[in-house]
Amino acid sequence: MQIENHKEEVPFSHYEELFGKIDPAEVTARLPFVRWDGEAFGVTLLGRNYRITWPKYTIAVEDGGQIPPLPTQTFLLRCLLEAKDVAWNGEWKTFREMPWGELYITPYTGRVLTRAAFTFGTRVAAFKAAAEKLGGIPLKHGDAGYQFEFFGNYRMQIMVWEGDDEFPPNAQVLYTDNFADGFAAEDRVVAGDILIGHIKSAM
Repeated sequence: MQIENHKEEVPFSHYEELFGKIDPAEVTARLPFVRWDGEAFGVTLLGRNYRITWPKYTIAVEDGGQIPPLPTQTFLLRCLLEAKDVAWNGEWKTFREMPWGELYITPYTGRVLTRAAFTFGTRVAAFKAAAEKLGGIPLKHGDAGYQFEFFGNYRMQIMVWEGDDEFPPNAQVLYTDNFADGFAAEDRVVAGDILIGHIKSAM
């Protein structure tokens, strides 16, 4: 494949190559909520069911919807390669509160929190309509907030506050505490990015 977008295609190609060498039995033992039918994995991300063939990688949306963008496909590959099924202890964590959160907080703030604030905090009514359309569970926090089933037993919450004359719009994203052990810090960043894109696509 000729590489045109190095930022997205180089990492995707790297994980695609690693994916071809995995053991499906090891994947389903590590991630029991991932399905395997002998030819392809069945993976659910934010309520959308994907079929990922192995060893030659192809991806399809089971309901016939649009194939996700390359960063989301890379994330799914990383999930199959590295994510773990970790029990949720019932607590919610900010990104900063999890391992390596302080190190990644500056890029995370720009890529996730600021983006969410100015994407949704300036259009709260549209945000609420989109989140409800996608099956988000309403929260009592923020001017609007919703909880989503992300991947397996991993869940995320997103809250937004509308800006006014004194304060800019604001946002917060919370993760179930099992993200701390089940995902690498960079994948937690991408998870926030994917959640925002998921809601934005329905606005």
